[in-house]
Amino acid sequence: MSTLPPCPICHSEFTYEDGALFVCPECAHEWPQAAAESTDDKRVVCDANGNVLADGDSVTVIKDLKVKGSSLVVKVGTKVKNIRLVVGDHDIDCKIDGIGAMQLKSEFVKKV
Repeated sequence: MSTLPPCPICHSEFTYEDGALFVCPECAHEWPQAAAESTDDKRVVCDANGNVLADGDSVTVIKDLKVKGSSLVVKVGTKVKNIRLVVGDHDIDCKIDGIGAMQLKSEFVKKV
């Protein structure tokens, strides 16, 4: 088991050391080892463009998303207001007009 920290952008477990940097082979993100030590307890969630998301932000859906268990679809361009970040695979908790409460993956939204 690797003792290296996961990538702060894509959360990949396959990071490796390159001199004084950690490198992610999946998203090509590089960050200094000193920064990794200071941000281990703080989770960073980024949108599809790499912008950092925070609680209360507004985002726009960038891909049609089927709602599991129903025939509803969240269309491209749907604006979602007042998001809340949670821990898990679906890291955005929100309420969408016409659909209700649901969770989204940050990779399918962009910050407004």
